[in-house]
Amino acid sequence: MKNEDLNSSKSYSPPASQGGRGFTIALLVALALVLIIGGVVLSNNHKKRVLEARNFESQRLYMATELNQRDSIINEWVLAFNEIESDIKKITERENMLSLQSMNPEITSDKKEEILKEIQLIREMIDQNKKKIASLNSQLRNSGIQIASLQARIDTLDAHIAQRDRDMESLKMELVDRNFEIGQLNEKVGSMEIAVAQKDTQISQQTAEMNKAFIVSGTYKDLRDKGLLTKEGGVLGLGKKESLQENSLNDKLFTQIDITETRTIPVNSKDAKLVTEHPANSYEMIKDDAEKIAYIEIKDPATFWKISKYAVVEVRN
Repeated sequence: MKNEDLNSSKSYSPPASQGGRGFTIALLVALALVLIIGGVVLSNNHKKRVLEARNFESQRLYMATELNQRDSIINEWVLAFNEIESDIKKITERENMLSLQSMNPEITSDKKEEILKEIQLIREMIDQNKKKIASLNSQLRNSGIQIASLQARIDTLDAHIAQRDRDMESLKMELVDRNFEIGQLNEKVGSMEIAVAQKDTQISQQTAEMNKAFIVSGTYKDLRDKGLLTKEGGVLGLGKKESLQENSLNDKLFTQIDITETRTIPVNSKDAKLVTEHPANSYEMIKDDAEKIAYIEIKDPATFWKISKYAVVEVRN
């Protein structure tokens, strides 16, 4: 009996078996919870990483777009800068050419008008480039792009254009002032020319008057009939002395000559004599082959006409 009880006691152990099963179940539940929580955590972390990756890609695309737009804007500005610099170079070259032309002291009115038109064209180019620079300044401010070198370049272009504008205004004023000076000079020259012309006219008149002389020739009868000779052989009743009283002469009876041009007095007669007084060494009777006096040659006009500006020649056939 005791042995059966002992065997029975050895084979029956229900409390220990139930406790192990409970631990296992608890362990499995805990493991499941850990797995579930870990899965949830892993899932959340994955979603977060995916979201962050999407955000990063979106930012990357945005920044790439911004950079592309910025590069495009900068390239446009660079092209605009180059165009403006090219225009400034052209303006400077044309300005230098105009400066050289305007320095010509003998610049004509037509040339001055041509230079003024060229200045106007250059001023229009300057105004166009001023507008371009103002537009670039506005675009740079509105773009939010802060690049010191771009702003410095714009400022430099603006200064160059402003200088060209001042140079053109100065050149224009110089031409206007020169035109005024030339106008005054021309007025003075005109007055001087008038005075000189009047003086020349006066001198010419005086010279013509000084060079004026009168000649007449004919037979005694012809000269007597003109009232130049008297029967006694004197001139105008002044006696036998063959002299001429010039104040009582009628110039219409004579042929007027210029003593600087007339060097001969035609005679064409066998014999002739000068009734008026002329130095003997100042003239010569020139004969032809027939021994007739062809003409009187005035060898020294100043001496010949010194005593009288009238020459009366009596011819004898």
